[in-house]
Amino acid sequence: MSLFKIFDVSGSALSAQSVRLNTVASNMANADVASSTPEGVYRAKHPIFTAVMDQAAAAGPADARAAASVKVAKIVESTAPPRAEYMPGHPLANKDGYVFFPAVNTVEEMADMISASRSYQGNAELMNTVKQLMLRTLQLGKG
Repeated sequence: MSLFKIFDVSGSALSAQSVRLNTVASNMANADVASSTPEGVYRAKHPIFTAVMDQAAAAGPADARAAASVKVAKIVESTAPPRAEYMPGHPLANKDGYVFFPAVNTVEEMADMISASRSYQGNAELMNTVKQLMLRTLQLGKG
C-alpha cells in the first residue's frame, strides 16, 4: 500500500468519527428534552459504518487489496421506548400527568464519545507519523 493511500484511509476514518462525535453530542444535548407524547420524543441517533474497498486496489497486488476506507452508510434512530415520568404539574404533562423523555443513556453516550474521540485521535496521530516518515525519506536524498 502506498503511503499516500494511508492518508485516504485515515482521512475517511476521521470523517466517520467526526459524524459519530456529532451524533453523540446531539444525543447528549437532547437527553432531557421533554415531550407531551411518546411520538414527539427525541430519538437517539447512531451512525452505521461500512467499509469501502478501492476499485483500483482490487485490481492490483494482494497487499493493495487490503486497503479500504470507511464511510457512514446511514444514521439510524433508536427504537427504544421513551421514558414516562409522572409529573402532573409540568406544562407538557398529558391528561394522565405523564411527561415523556428520550431513552438516552448518558453513561453509554459518554463511553461512545470517549471511544470515538480516541479513534479520531489515533487516526490523526497516524497521519502525522506518516507525514513525518515521508519528510524524513525526502531528507535522505539530500544527504
